[in-house]
Amino acid sequence: MNIKRGTLMLLALAVGLLGVVPAFAGADEDAVLTNVETFRVAQAAGKAPAIAPLLAEDLSYSHSSGAVDDKAKLLSGITNANYKWTSLEYRNPTVKVIGSAAIVRFNFVGEQEFTDGKKTPQNLAILMNWQKQGSEWKLLSRSATKL
Repeated sequence: MNIKRGTLMLLALAVGLLGVVPAFAGADEDAVLTNVETFRVAQAAGKAPAIAPLLAEDLSYSHSSGAVDDKAKLLSGITNANYKWTSLEYRNPTVKVIGSAAIVRFNFVGEQEFTDGKKTPQNLAILMNWQKQGSEWKLLSRSATKL
């Protein structure tokens, strides 16, 4: 078998790139998970200003009730909430990065306490879609299903 030097160089380059691509995917997955945790902490604290930079301008945010918020409505709802979170966990998160999109799934478990003292437990399956916009990952959509 006769292999030309140019062919060998291209093969070496291709093999080298295969080693680099998973590193980028891992970095993207880590960045998305960092944003998901930042979102959870800010959500639990009711801090709309900390959530705002994580959201895409074209956000579609679906609640388990079926209500759908855009970015402005979600931030207003957080700011004017008549409850606080007494606990909020995102259990068993998974992230799959596909190009400039990331699919995130987790179990949302928490308890809300309303201003009248009533406590309501939450147990939801969550699907988040994040989009890489420039160098930043932004939440593009979210859907919640009661468990």
